[in-house]
Amino acid sequence: MATIKRYPWLRHFLGSPTGAVIHLKAGRVAHHGIGQAFWFRPGTSVLSEVPVDDQELPVLFHATTRDHQDVTVQVNVTYRFADPAVVSQRLDFGIDPDSGAATTTGRDQVATIIGQLAQSHAIDHLAAVPLTTALEQGVSQVRAQLVEALGSDARLASTGIEVLGVHVLAVRPDGDVERALQTPLREHVQAEADRSTYERRALAVERERTISENELASRIELATRREQLVAQEGANARREAEEAAAAALVEARAAAERRDLTSLAQAEEIRRIGEANNAKFRTVMDVYEGMDQSTILAVAMRDLAGALPKIGSLTITPDLLSGALAALTGAGAGSAAGAGAGAPVAPAHRGA
Repeated sequence: MATIKRYPWLRHFLGSPTGAVIHLKAGRVAHHGIGQAFWFRPGTSVLSEVPVDDQELPVLFHATTRDHQDVTVQVNVTYRFADPAVVSQRLDFGIDPDSGAATTTGRDQVATIIGQLAQSHAIDHLAAVPLTTALEQGVSQVRAQLVEALGSDARLASTGIEVLGVHVLAVRPDGDVERALQTPLREHVQAEADRSTYERRALAVERERTISENELASRIELATRREQLVAQEGANARREAEEAAAAALVEARAAAERRDLTSLAQAEEIRRIGEANNAKFRTVMDVYEGMDQSTILAVAMRDLAGALPKIGSLTITPDLLSGALAALTGAGAGSAAGAGAGAPVAPAHRGA
């Protein structure tokens, strides 16, 4: 934006790097260019400042498609003033030489010209296509149509305006129609989300089932191994019992055989002792067979004396002795008594 300093009867103009100034004095160009600085008299000068930087113009309008549906088109046009001198002659970019205030009439005129051109070409194009085509391909088609139309427009070229680019930001239908058109897509997206949810749930259930089957298989395997262990322990116990029974049977048989051998040995010993005793008895009997009765009686008395209990004293009378001798010898009682009466018998005493 230019700066004007006020002095008595004179003014000093200092331009900006983005504005081209045109100073007319008495209908002739006194100064022209970018970044100008000069003195002038306000009463005889006409000043115009045309921006030379790129300008952005947003355009928003409504159009109707072939199937009578209202759409909103949002466009952004980039342009610049290629010939500031021509622009200053065709459009109002004047500056008050006294205060330096710039008018906005020129910018408004440019906005009106470009906006009307863009709107007319876009409306013509959208009126020939249905809503679905406008929504699917409208942005690219409208942009191409506006680039060609604005770039070749004779009025813009004669005015000194050069269109640098056109951007179609959106082609949108009415709110209700847009929501109706979005419903199938939303339902499809929701269906896909539900399907994904169901698939995740099914996958989770399948994984849980797999885990349960693995746990059950592990339990079955453990039970099978436990059954095998119990069977093996039972077999081992039965084998140990059989081995113990076999060992006890062998021990019992050995003990029985030992007892049999001992019994046989004892019987043999008894038999031998009996045979020895019999032989001894026969030998004694053979010895006694040749003895007389008195000798045998004396031996018997001796043996009897050895078997009798301890006797403190013994008195033998003639009658007792005669009777005993008669019983032992079997002789006549008279002869034994007569022989005994002729000899006196004194009492005898034997100490223990």
